Amino acid sequence: MGAAVQGSDRNVVTVGVFDGVHRGHQSVVRRAVEIARERGLPAVAATFEPHPEEVVRPGARPARLTGIRRKVELLTGEGIDEVQVVEFTAALARKTPDDFAQSVLAERLRAAVVVVGEDFAFGRDASGDTDILRTLGDKYDFQVEVVPRVDAVSAASVREHVVAGDVEAAAAQLGRPHRVEGVVVRGYQRGRELGFPTANVETPPHTAIPADGVYAGWLQCVPMANLPVLYEGCRWPAAISIGTNPTFEDVPRTVEAYALDRDDLELYGVHVAVELVARLRGNTRFDSIDALIAQIQADVEATRRITG
Repeated sequence: MGAAVQGSDRNVVTVGVFDGVHRGHQSVVRRAVEIARERGLPAVAATFEPHPEEVVRPGARPARLTGIRRKVELLTGEGIDEVQVVEFTAALARKTPDDFAQSVLAERLRAAVVVVGEDFAFGRDASGDTDILRTLGDKYDFQVEVVPRVDAVSAASVREHVVAGDVEAAAAQLGRPHRVEGVVVRGYQRGRELGFPTANVETPPHTAIPADGVYAGWLQCVPMANLPVLYEGCRWPAAISIGTNPTFEDVPRTVEAYALDRDDLELYGVHVAVELVARLRGNTRFDSIDALIAQIQADVEATRRITG
């Protein structure tokens, strides 16, 4: 994935899961791009699919901050010329650090320079560290540059903030609002009946979805082959509801976004992104429909103020 730079058989390489492409990842990637430009070499990011935790600890599925399409988009947005998706298998997990350095870094990725964060670990049981990587670089003819860690920033920390509904803290670590993506599907259409038609977003399994509540943010269409021309480049401020809607019974957990002042959107089947800027409140059961509508109106006005 990505557009490779021609005319060289060596690359400046950075390696990792890169889930979220948070500020720590960004510092590593930007340094790799900087070195690549200085040397006139392609900057290549290698990322693993599936998440190594799923293979090393079967049944462990960390909630995903970014799907592969979004991850590639973010990495190339930082200047990466090519993203290589490395299938993470049990066989790869069993490789010694030496085997990994030879087969993946030297042979597959043709690394002239490997740029990693100071907490980078690789090989069987994560037994390789940056000191071992430098030694193996001498053996397999690549240089190693280690980028200092960005304090208190990690994918695990971002996930914790998201799960808690603290999307502002998550955004501080990501360097942008957390977002979830999915296809708009038909729901119960209760929002339409109340005067606030929502896009009901069906997210992929294991997506990192914030805690139940109401949020201010944005709804935008993701460029895809099936995107209607009239929605190309569209992005609307949105009041977002996550949860089961306790005022109504037997409602599954959903992500719904109301694009402010828009009751004319027909987004069924469209791939969209929901960006979460601020949490307005938790979910509440209302005693009447009128009380619910009044609260939604207040949420809409709060969203309008926050999104400017």
